[in-house]
Formats: sequence, C-alpha cells, structure tokens
Amino acid sequence: YLLMEFLEHRAGAKMENAIRRAGRVGPLFGGLLGVVPQCGFSAAASGLYAGRVITLGTLIAVYLSTSDEMLPILVAEGASPLLIVKLLSVKLLIGAVAGFIIDAIVRLLHREHTDEPIHELCEDAHCHCEKGIFRSALHHTLTIGAFLLLVMLLLNTAIFFLGEERLAAVFSSIPVLGHFLSALVGLIPNCASSVLITKLYLEGVISAGCMLSGLLVGSGVGLLVLFRVSRKKKEAFFVLVLLFLIGALSGMLLDLCGIEKLL
Repeated sequence: YLLMEFLEHRAGAKMENAIRRAGRVGPLFGGLLGVVPQCGFSAAASGLYAGRVITLGTLIAVYLSTSDEMLPILVAEGASPLLIVKLLSVKLLIGAVAGFIIDAIVRLLHREHTDEPIHELCEDAHCHCEKGIFRSALHHTLTIGAFLLLVMLLLNTAIFFLGEERLAAVFSSIPVLGHFLSALVGLIPNCASSVLITKLYLEGVISAGCMLSGLLVGSGVGLLVLFRVSRKKKEAFFVLVLLFLIGALSGMLLDLCGIEKLL
C-alpha cells in the first residue's frame, strides 16, 4: 500500500491530464490507467465524464480495468506474478475493447454532450488521497486487514458447515447464476466486495470467469461519485446496468473459452 500511495501521489495528476488529452484513443488510455493501482482514479474519471471531458467508452474502460483490492490481495496471498499479469491484461483488454465499441456506437447515434465541467471530485469521493502517503497506506492496510479477517472467518465457517464442494455448487449449479451473482457483489461500492471475490477464487470456490465477472464490475467508489455528481440520474443508472452486463457476460464468455487453462 505504501507503493500504491506513492504511485498515486506522484502520478495521479499526470494520469488525469493524459486521459483528458487522449481523444478517440481514450478507451485505451482509460484501460491502461485504470490498471494502475490507486484509489482515486475511478472517482476522478466519473467526474471527468459527468463534465463531458471524457467519453462514455473511456469511463467504462476505466471501470472495467480498475482492479480495486484484487492486486494487493493476490500479492499478499503469494499468487504467481504471471497470474497477476494475465488477470490485469484480461481486464485491460476487455475494458479497452468495450470502450472502443461503446464510443463507436455513440458516434453512430450522434449523441452530443451538453453538461458543464465538474472539478475537484477526489475530495468528494472520500478516498483518503490527500492524507499523506503513510497515513493513507496505514488506513488501507488496517481496513483491508479487517475485511480480510471477516471474509476468511465467514468463508471458513461456510466451508466447515457446508463443505467446499457444496459451496462451490451454489455458483456452478445454474450455468449463468454464478457470474451474475459475482457481478452483483462486484457492484457493491466497497473494497470488501473485491476482497471477497478474490478470496473465493483463491480458495477454489468460484471459477476464474466468475471472479472476473465481479472484478470487472468492481470500480471502487467510481459509481458512487458518478451518481453524486451526474445531473442525469437515469444516465448514471444506464452506466451501472451497462457495466453489470459487460462484466457478467464477459466472465461467462471467458469461462466458455477456457480461461482457467490459460491462467
């Protein structure tokens, strides 16, 4: 978390400026910048979209590629560096491709943006970005440590009483249910959701596709900020539904394509 906070404080403003100037390649930049582990970028992207500084496709690319707490949990659990790179690459690829497709459709429909720019949203997101590197790192470490302890307590209790196979069957008994359940959990604007989804995968309870369905949707506090600053709540709700469907369907397709073998 010290490294993540260092990256955010050193590069946060440069990343925002880069995505502002990206133009039609915004989804690619959004996907690349969303992969960088920091708490405030999805929130900042929400404000940039609400102010029509970036496109809908760029916003979706940021949301889909944002890993939230997946990366530190994988590192803490000693996951293979190759696995981490592959997962981040999949999220980046899906985010960029989805973003370009969405922007192409929006251009075909000739939709114009009319909202006024909105600034200074990082503070509104309550993401602890401005409290200094050490204080922010300590806050995140304690928070995620507490969530991880709670998640493991609940998960191990469930495995003890139900058995790992029966718990896994909840997600796999109905072909598409697990992916939609995971995506639904991923929508919860709290780091606990990505902690839970990542741990379920590492414990072998859910498939790689199910995990990615939830992690693709998990955009940190980005959606909360979007609903707060957007003047058109129906549009914010449309973004939420679009993100949910892309995440759930992408996870299903990845499982059908045998993503587990590639990881």
